[in-house]
Amino acid sequence: MLVRHAAVRVQALSRITTEEAPTLFVIIGHDAPDAKEKRPQHRPAHLQHLEPLSQAGRVVLAGPFTDGSGSLIIVDLPSRAAVWEVVARDPYVVNGIFNRVEVKPFMQVFPPPAAAKP
Repeated sequence: MLVRHAAVRVQALSRITTEEAPTLFVIIGHDAPDAKEKRPQHRPAHLQHLEPLSQAGRVVLAGPFTDGSGSLIIVDLPSRAAVWEVVARDPYVVNGIFNRVEVKPFMQVFPPPAAAKP
């Protein structure tokens, strides 16, 4: 019974189109070897850069990994190009705190997005 239910859930999720899915993107910033030393100097500018997006409700969550390997930011933006525009201007990118950045589209399942709640 549980396996059948899981299969139905997977089939239902596979039918969701990109038009129906939220426009969430995960940004993973990988820290450079010297990031620990440079981060404190550039953190205020990094936060100031993200603040307008946060105030507009576009930052779903953000913060550093506790193992010191980098940071995770989830944003609600209309396109991957819009995300890369934000990334390109981020002080952590410009000043080399992040030596590599990944951007991946993301579909939130749990908790259900506010619009999908009954």
